Amino acid sequence: MCIRWLLGSSQLQRAWRAASLKHLPCGHQGTRRWRHSGGSTYRAVIFDMGGVLIPSPGKMAAEWEVRNHIPSGTVLKALSSGGENGPWMKFMRAEITIEDFLQEFRKLCSEISKTDMSVDFFSFLLTNEQVVKQFPVMTETITQIRAKGLQTALLSNNFFLPNGKSFLPLDRKQFDVVVESCLEGICKPDPRIYKLCLERLGRKPSECILLEDLGPNLKAAASLGIHTIKVNDPETAVKELKTLLGFTLRTVVPNTRPVRKTMEIPKDSLEKYLRDLLGIQTTGPLELLQFDHGQSNPTYYIKLANQQMVLRKKPPGTLLPSAHAVEREFRIMKALKNAGVPVPKVLDLCEDSRIVGTPFYVMEYCSGLTYKDPSLPGLKPSQRQAIYTAMNRVLCKIHSVDLKATGLEDYGKHGDYITRQVQTWIKQYRATETSTIPAMERLIEWLPLHLPSQQRTTVVHGDFRLDNLLFHPETNEVLAVLDWELSTLGDPLADVAYSCLAHYLPSSFPIQPGLGDCDLTKLGIPTAEEYFRMYCLHMGIPPTENWNFYMAFSFFRVAAILQGVYKRSLTGQASSATAEQSGKLTEFMSNLAWDFAVKEGFRVFKEMPPTRPLTRSHHTWARPQFPPRTLGRRSYVTSTDSSPAHASKGALVFSPEGLSPPVWEVYQRLKQFIERHVYPAEPELQSHQASAERWTPSPLVEDLKEKAKAEGLWNLFLPIETDPERKYGAGLTNVEYAHLCELMGTSLYAPEAKSRVAFGKPLVEQGTLLADIAQSRVEIEQARLLVLKAAHVMDVAGNKAAALDIAMIKMVAPSMASRVIDRAIQAFGAAGLSNDFPLAQFFAGARALRFADGPDEVHRAAVAKMELKHGL
Repeated sequence: MCIRWLLGSSQLQRAWRAASLKHLPCGHQGTRRWRHSGGSTYRAVIFDMGGVLIPSPGKMAAEWEVRNHIPSGTVLKALSSGGENGPWMKFMRAEITIEDFLQEFRKLCSEISKTDMSVDFFSFLLTNEQVVKQFPVMTETITQIRAKGLQTALLSNNFFLPNGKSFLPLDRKQFDVVVESCLEGICKPDPRIYKLCLERLGRKPSECILLEDLGPNLKAAASLGIHTIKVNDPETAVKELKTLLGFTLRTVVPNTRPVRKTMEIPKDSLEKYLRDLLGIQTTGPLELLQFDHGQSNPTYYIKLANQQMVLRKKPPGTLLPSAHAVEREFRIMKALKNAGVPVPKVLDLCEDSRIVGTPFYVMEYCSGLTYKDPSLPGLKPSQRQAIYTAMNRVLCKIHSVDLKATGLEDYGKHGDYITRQVQTWIKQYRATETSTIPAMERLIEWLPLHLPSQQRTTVVHGDFRLDNLLFHPETNEVLAVLDWELSTLGDPLADVAYSCLAHYLPSSFPIQPGLGDCDLTKLGIPTAEEYFRMYCLHMGIPPTENWNFYMAFSFFRVAAILQGVYKRSLTGQASSATAEQSGKLTEFMSNLAWDFAVKEGFRVFKEMPPTRPLTRSHHTWARPQFPPRTLGRRSYVTSTDSSPAHASKGALVFSPEGLSPPVWEVYQRLKQFIERHVYPAEPELQSHQASAERWTPSPLVEDLKEKAKAEGLWNLFLPIETDPERKYGAGLTNVEYAHLCELMGTSLYAPEAKSRVAFGKPLVEQGTLLADIAQSRVEIEQARLLVLKAAHVMDVAGNKAAALDIAMIKMVAPSMASRVIDRAIQAFGAAGLSNDFPLAQFFAGARALRFADGPDEVHRAAVAKMELKHGL
C-alpha cells in the first residue's frame, strides 16, 4: 500500500501539514531577507530535482538512445504520451505501480520506434543512485543559501520504487521542506502542489524563487507570483540566482567545496604556521576549502593574504604501513620540478602532527583545467586528440627522468617492481578485507605466477590518469601533474596500463566516468591500443606482448585501493563523499582484472608450441620435490612445460606424479581409501544392485560417504569459485580433478581392461586380444590427453574459451569408453554379459552418456560450427 493512501483522509492530511509546519525551526521568523534591485524580499529557494539538481530524464534518455541505436526522441515521446492521463504522470501520482508503468512504457517505446524495445536498463539508469548524482554546483549553492539563513525546499514530480520508498538520490537534510508528487497524489503543473510547498515553508509566493527546467511548470509557478528561473544549464542558472539574491553562491576555486565534517582541520594553528613560514604580516582571515577529488590523502585549498596554496595531508586514524606517504610526495615533486617535469612548486614539509593532526606538505596553487570526464564533453575532436597526446607525452617525460642527476636513485628499489607491487597490494587488500571476493582470490594466486620476465626501471607516478593532470585552458598543454602519493621507481608500463583504465569502464561508472561504451573514433580519442602504440613510439621501444597482464594488475590494484577506501569509510576516515560506494565496486573491478587475466592466459595458450613427446613414460616419472603450497587454492597458470620442475605452478600435468604436493597428498589418500574401503565393498555393492532392494540406498554406500567426508575426500568436484572458503570441497583445478577422476574410475576386476584360457593358452597371449589391448590403450590415452587439455584451457582461459575442447571431449570420451568396454566384453565371452562382472553395467553407463550429456550429433554439430567459424 502506498503512503498516499495512508494519508488519504482530510483530517490526516491536515495533521500531516500541521506537523510539517510545526517542526520548522522557530517558524523562520528570524531568517534574513535578501532584496533584489526591484525591492522584493526573498526568503526561500525552491528546487526541482530532475534537470536542476540531477541530470534530467530527457538528457539521460537522449544518451541512452544514442548508445543503443534507438531513434532519437523515442523515450521523451513515450513519457509525454497521454498528457495528464498518460502512464508517466499516473506513475508520478502513485496511481500505478512501477511494474505497470514499465509495461506500458515499453509498449509505447516499441510502437514509437517500431522495434521491440527493452527499457529495463534505462529504468536502471533513471533510478540508480550511484549514476544519478547531484550536480556539485547545486550542492555548493544550497550550502551557501542555507549559510545565509534562507530556507530551501525540494518540489519534485517523483515516483515510488519497488521497495515502497520514493526515489530521492539526495540528502534530505539539505532542505527544510520536501514535497513529492507520489506522496501527495498531485503533480506539477497542478497549482495545488505549489501552494502545498508554500504552505509548508510558511512563505508567500513573492518571497520564493523556483528553479525548474520545464516550461509548463514554470508558467504555473509564475501565475501564483513565484519568481522563476528556467534551468537549461546548472552553472548559468546559479549565476542568475546569484544576481537575484545578491550574494556569492560559488567559490572561485574550481572543484572545491566546503570542508567535510570528518575532514575538518584546526585553522588557528595552521594560520600561525603559514604566517611564520611565508613571513606574512598583513591581517585577514584564512580561507579553507576542500578539493572534491582524491579519496586517499585529503587535499585543501588555502588562501591567506594574497597567497594561494594547496595542502595535502595524511588522513586521520590508524594507517597501513607505508601508505599515504606525503613525505615521499614532497621529495619527488621537488626533484622533478628541477628536472623540467611540470609539477607544482612545493613550499614546505611539516611532520609535526600538532599543527593539523597529521603530517602534511604545502605547495603553490596552480590555476588550470582539470578534466574529470575522460570523454571530454564540450570539446572538439581535435582538442580531445591534443589533450590525450599531451597526456601521453608528459608520461614519456616522467619515464625519461635521469635518476642519478635528480638524486632519485634511492627513491625505490631497482628491479622486480611488479613482483613487489603484487605482494604489496595483496597485503594491503588482506589488511582491509571485509568479505571473500572470488575474483580477488583467483588474482592473488594468478598474478605472482605470470610476472613479466623483463622490466625497465624509471620513475613511475603510480596513479597517472587524466583527472590528476592540470591543463592550460587554451593550448591544451599539461601545466602540472598532481597526486604523487604512489610514486616510486618501477616498471613504466604499469603507468601506461593504469592510464588506460578508463577505456574499459562504462560511462556510468559511479566514481569516475569511463569510455567503455563511447565511440572513440567519433570523439577523436585514441583507443587504448593506439594510446599504447603512441607511447612506444615516443619512447622508442617495441610494444610488449603481455599487455593484458599489465591491465589485469592495474585493475587488481584499483580493486585493492577501493577496498581500503571502503574499510576507512566504515570508520569515517576516507576523504571522499563517494567512499562508501567503493565497497560495492571492489568486486566489479576485480572481475575486470580477471577478464584480462583470462585474455592473457588464452594468448599464452594459443602461442603454445605443438605438443612434444614426453621424455619419460608417465608411468615411470619419479615424484618431484616442490615448494610448499596451500591446499585448495585453484591454480590459474599458463605454463606449458611438462617437466616436473614446472608442475607446481599448475601446468598441463600429464601424470599424477606431476601434481603439486598438496594435491598429490589428496591423490594418495584417495587411492588408499579406494583400496581399503571401496574395492573390498564392490562385491556386496554389486549384489545389492542386482537385488530387489536396488532402488533403495545401500547402507554400505551411506557408510562409505561418511568415511569419505571424515577423510576430507568429499565433494572433490567443487571448484574454488563456488566454494571460496573451501568449506565443502578441496578447491581443485580442473586438471587436478581430472587426475582424481581417472583414479576413481578404476576397478578391482581388471586382473581377471589374465586368468582366462582359450585354444590352449592364456587369453592374454592371443594375437587378436593383444591387438585389442593395444588399440584400447591408444584410444584411452588420446581421450585422456584431450580431457586434460580441455580442463587446462578451462583453468587458464575460462569455460567459454574452452567450448570447442569441451564439445570434442563430450563427443570422444563416451564413444571411446563404449568401444573399449565392448572389446573387454568380447574377451570375456558370455561372462562379460553376466552379473559376475561389471562390464555389462559399464557398457550401459557409457552408452547412456552418449545422449545423457547431449547426443553425439549435437556435439559434432557444435564442433563443426566452431571449426568453420574459426577457419573463416
